[in-house]
Amino acid sequence: MTEQLNILILSCGTRNKILQYFKKELDGNGLVYAADTSELAPALYEADEHFIIPRLDEENYLDSILSICKENNIKAVLSLIDPELNVLAKHKDDFLNIGTLPIVSDKEAVELSFDKYKMFKFLETNGYNTVKSYIDKEEFYKDIEYGVIDYPVFVKPVKGSASINISKVTSKEEVDLLFNRFDNLMIQEFVDGPELGADVYIDMISGETVAIFTKEKIKMKAGETDKSVSFKEYELFELISRFCEEAGFKGIVDVDVFKVKGEYYISEVNPRFGGGYPHAYECGVNVPELIINNIKRKSNEGNVGNFEAGVHMLKFNEIMIMNKDNHILD
Repeated sequence: MTEQLNILILSCGTRNKILQYFKKELDGNGLVYAADTSELAPALYEADEHFIIPRLDEENYLDSILSICKENNIKAVLSLIDPELNVLAKHKDDFLNIGTLPIVSDKEAVELSFDKYKMFKFLETNGYNTVKSYIDKEEFYKDIEYGVIDYPVFVKPVKGSASINISKVTSKEEVDLLFNRFDNLMIQEFVDGPELGADVYIDMISGETVAIFTKEKIKMKAGETDKSVSFKEYELFELISRFCEEAGFKGIVDVDVFKVKGEYYISEVNPRFGGGYPHAYECGVNVPELIINNIKRKSNEGNVGNFEAGVHMLKFNEIMIMNKDNHILD
């Protein structure tokens, strides 16, 4: 009898495509469960079964997730939002002890990705091109004076996601105003060049990068890729593979890159499915299948760059209608 590979997707929100892909790849050999804090998260209703769970900052949050996993024989759990990844990584052993594999990098790699200044120092120290960053505004002002950097620049939280609270500024007065109003800010160089994205899978067993899909971002919306076009560049594949393995990432990772004067600059990393991942799947980069293989304790063979270049992704709106009892209406 084939083992049922039940999968739990946390904070599913509006990411219905991810649930559809997992259901397709499981092909009846397991159930897809979804969880969110709101019953109005539309992706919940793509799942075979769903749960409304406490907020991340509530005391019983972790116990509720562990109970769901234990009671429903969940073989793997993953999250689609950044804050939850820290919890999965920190409590990885708690999940493993009940037979559930968290699809997430180790705690150190997750923390590295969420601290943008720490990531900048890692990239700089290890010889990667990256976007120049400062947490000391006086150091930044000195570099302005010496012509090392110039306005405009971005001021953003050191720890943050979804492009929240990012300001493009053009003067010292604006920098001072933001630093006086908010804590834990950093200044980041404005990079004038195409913004690229890479959907990457680092095998959970072998630790090797086995899939990379690269795209140029044509339009962004709320920090997510809204329109993009696929492209191939083997120099970039090698760069991303080396970086992800050196930084200790595992599982699905979303890497942001800029191309400036023919050089690639690594910017930020999200150790989860990125908002533009459907582009990769529809081009044949099947991360749910790779995850399912790892759940089965099978390592994946490398297949980097196996997709067609020049394919566009265009997102568009869809709606779901529910009655007062949360039943979906046709």
